[in-house]
Amino acid sequence: MLSNAAAAAGQPPRLADRLAAARQRRFVGRQPELELFRTSLLAETPPFAVLHLHGPGGVGKTSLLREYARIAAQAGRTVVSVDGRNVDPSPPGFLSAVRNAIQIDETTAIVDAWPPDSLLFIDTYEALAPLDTWLREVFLPQLPAETLVVVAGRNPPAPAWLTDLDWSDLTHSLPVQNLRPEESQAYLTTRGVPDDHHADVLAFTHGHPLALALIADALQRGERLARFNPKDAPDILRVLLERIVADVPSPLHRRALEVCVLSRSTTEELLAQVLEVADARDLFEWLRHLSFIEQGPDGVYPHDLAREVLNEDLRWRSPTGRRDLSVRLSTCLHHRFAQAHGIEQQRIWFDLFFLYRHNPVFRPFFDWSAYGTAYAEPALPSDHPEIEAMVSKHFGHESAAIARHWLNRQPEAFLAYRDHSGALFGFMCHLELHRATPEDIETDPAAVAALAFAERHGPIRPGEEVAHLRFWMNRDVGQGVSAALNLTAVNSTIYWTTHPKLAWNFIAIADPDFLEPHFTGSHLWRYPEADFTVGDQRFGVFAHDWRVEPIADWLMMKKRLATDAPPRANPAAPNPDTTPAHLSDEQHLAAVRQALRDFGRPSALARNPLARTRLVAQANEDDAPGVTLQRLLREAVMSLRTSPRDLKLHRALWHTYIEPAPTQERAAELLDLPFNTYRYHLARGIERVADWLRQQDSSSP
Repeated sequence: MLSNAAAAAGQPPRLADRLAAARQRRFVGRQPELELFRTSLLAETPPFAVLHLHGPGGVGKTSLLREYARIAAQAGRTVVSVDGRNVDPSPPGFLSAVRNAIQIDETTAIVDAWPPDSLLFIDTYEALAPLDTWLREVFLPQLPAETLVVVAGRNPPAPAWLTDLDWSDLTHSLPVQNLRPEESQAYLTTRGVPDDHHADVLAFTHGHPLALALIADALQRGERLARFNPKDAPDILRVLLERIVADVPSPLHRRALEVCVLSRSTTEELLAQVLEVADARDLFEWLRHLSFIEQGPDGVYPHDLAREVLNEDLRWRSPTGRRDLSVRLSTCLHHRFAQAHGIEQQRIWFDLFFLYRHNPVFRPFFDWSAYGTAYAEPALPSDHPEIEAMVSKHFGHESAAIARHWLNRQPEAFLAYRDHSGALFGFMCHLELHRATPEDIETDPAAVAALAFAERHGPIRPGEEVAHLRFWMNRDVGQGVSAALNLTAVNSTIYWTTHPKLAWNFIAIADPDFLEPHFTGSHLWRYPEADFTVGDQRFGVFAHDWRVEPIADWLMMKKRLATDAPPRANPAAPNPDTTPAHLSDEQHLAAVRQALRDFGRPSALARNPLARTRLVAQANEDDAPGVTLQRLLREAVMSLRTSPRDLKLHRALWHTYIEPAPTQERAAELLDLPFNTYRYHLARGIERVADWLRQQDSSSP
């Protein structure tokens, strides 16, 4: 946002001006902080170039920044404002936010277009922590020498700001604390709180600005202020927010607030979809005006502290309602994902992961402090040597040679993980084995083991695909919890859910025991039979057959995880010998031929591979699989009676297998056919029965 008082001169008043005036009336105190800023603003040579405001959530840092901006505007200075909550925490994302603030396009250099005599304000700086080094060493030094930068965040400045010889004299750190008693009283007076309440309010809030605002809101709603004992209720925000939850205008308003608490950000459209109302405008406007609700480009969201308090309140007060609401939110996001493309899909999956953040399947296995602080992009040729070095460091030189092979053969399978200075810190490699040559397969024991496993337990049909998450790691911690694991989870999930022809996906893990609870809870099953060894390192393998549990069913399971529900007790991997079989065309024809031979023996039919197909499972009417397969074979043979051209095939099959003659020679005599002609009809009939069963299997849900 770009603000300049001079630019607004002569323009008619705007609603924004009224909002700014209301904020100014409510702003009290902070005189030392304001004087420091005024002095620096007016100095010919400011005493510092960067001012770090830091303090806990709700202490008033954003309000102080707004007052700084007002003072700067009165002095005719331009303020370029960036809020870390609304910025993709990457160098390109930050540069884009600055370009939007100063209203230039991507073809114009920021330094060339920088407004003269301007200031840069960065709020919610903790959200941009991964950019700290890049901002200090790359971006800020390019700005004009007279630029004054003010950053506001929860954390004190990183040590380098104060110890670096170049920056230490140009940096000032200013903690923002609770309001002093006289400032708190002045604020309560501006909010219309009667004097006889001041002592109780101050005793309860200790001058915490957000707590003062919440109490003032409660009093303006007509509540009587009881005498609080801080020893009985030390958590100010919890007490006050529970009061707000108890005093919403209607049950529908309560549900709207709960949607806002659970979702990463809330829009009017999302409210309407989740709450199933035609018009959510009034609900959205009510949310926007709550004192603990903040606003960003993607919608509104609670103050971080308020979100956690209200989330715990909802979990305690209405666990069933919270679960149902989480499922609704998850359903809406999945629907949006199905219609999204490109980077929007990744953003939606991060929104979904936000819903999962309290679930025990996810919580211990992700670096939530690094959530959204790194990005993935296709690996560049210049990244290849460092990728090989990472593999060699953690898995040995034999594995590095395999990685080098795939970098040459499927370079597009590699995603580079970068921090927000652009430095490579990890990567993933998601191979497409269905495109690999036999020579490629023989080069990698992982590919050999995976395809052999699939051939035994679910052969790949023509047109189907096989993916293998062959490598992924962080440069420093390998496959431990890190931002690399976050990015791997999101990008793998996007791949699986956007490839409808995917039959199998495999995942190679150096320490399978560590991640097994997460993978098992997500229905990615541990199959030791697919394990492999490279050099001295043995890798455990997880896999999923998407024909056994299709995407729609898997996503339904994921929706349950959004409710914070733990996985069902001790979920076990599907037994490949009992799950539905997926036969190649050659295997299918051989199984049909054997099944017809065994038609009169249901016990033998039960052992036939066809008995484990999805077709038999769906057609089963509480009969044994052998009996069901016998019925299907009869239906297949009978289907040939409907066409005069196929009637001779039907008769050959019928007198050979369904009501068999003593010998095939006798069957040929019954049909009045030469033996060779009979054999030809029989072979054609078997092929037609195989086609009929294949078509029925393919159409099974």
